[in-house]
Amino acid sequence: MAATPIRNQIRLLRFQHGEMTQGQLAERIGVTRQTIAAIEKGKYSPTLEAAFRIAAVFGVPLNEVFEYQLEADKAFQKRGR
Repeated sequence: MAATPIRNQIRLLRFQHGEMTQGQLAERIGVTRQTIAAIEKGKYSPTLEAAFRIAAVFGVPLNEVFEYQLEADKAFQKRGR
């Protein structure tokens, strides 16, 4: 599974918010810990709803959690996904 062109700050935000675990974040937004781990590692793009829920947990705008990387997307598309 190739990495997505979306970078995130989830790990940093978890530690800035009382060293929240992946499991605790997962429980708060209604997904599994494995899903949070995959999103955090860039192996899986969250649904739009999950992305907004993650941002809401940390009390920050969506663009402070996730960043779309155009150049990475171009390379991602060339590989045939």
